[in-house]
Amino acid sequence: MVALAYSAVGHGGASGYFAVLALFGFAPSQMASSALVLNLLVSGTAFVAFWRSGFFKPKLFWPFALASIPAAFVGGLIQIPAPLYGSLLFVSLIFAAIRLLLSKQSVAGGEDDTIPPYYLTIPIGFVIGLLSGIVGVGGGIFLSPIFILMGWADSKRTAAVSAAFIWVNSAAGLFGHLHRQGLNLAELWPLTLAAFLGGILGSHWGSQRLHHVTLRRILAGVLGVAAYKSFLLVMR
Repeated sequence: MVALAYSAVGHGGASGYFAVLALFGFAPSQMASSALVLNLLVSGTAFVAFWRSGFFKPKLFWPFALASIPAAFVGGLIQIPAPLYGSLLFVSLIFAAIRLLLSKQSVAGGEDDTIPPYYLTIPIGFVIGLLSGIVGVGGGIFLSPIFILMGWADSKRTAAVSAAFIWVNSAAGLFGHLHRQGLNLAELWPLTLAAFLGGILGSHWGSQRLHHVTLRRILAGVLGVAAYKSFLLVMR
């Protein structure tokens, strides 16, 4: 369900996977790298679907990605205390939940591609990449609302750019995390299979036909519960 809902809007679903992992008691040290692996799979599937439908515009992608990729790698190298990690995760989950709740109003955007100036794209890409690498998300939950609010692209083009942005950030962040700790793929393969199937369905429906506000609102509730568990982690 997480992969289906997120891939339909061009996202990898890391914040949603955090919700699942947090609800089932995974340790914070396991969550970031596991979520990034699933993120790579689902955002890649979403990107292919939106690219094949003609929505991907490289000129909207590269100005942000060039700054975010090295920042995401550096963020993945940073090991932070569990309370601070919980705080960042809490903010990320709440942000994602609010965005999902407001998604019905967040579909407007410019029909013409507006190339944002470099004095905005470089710092925005760097900050999103660094935070993404630290927390273990791809950054789409931060980039998409900026695109929509600034009118840089319509919702479909935003989804395509977000999917590519999430993939490169997830790869860079995972590379950084793997330099610090390993990854137990044996425990991850059932989630990988489920995410792959959900990603295929969601990205196809999202790029072609599906309008699924209700599903995203349900998912927003799950994220809210996971954010509460993250808040409890902070308060320990």
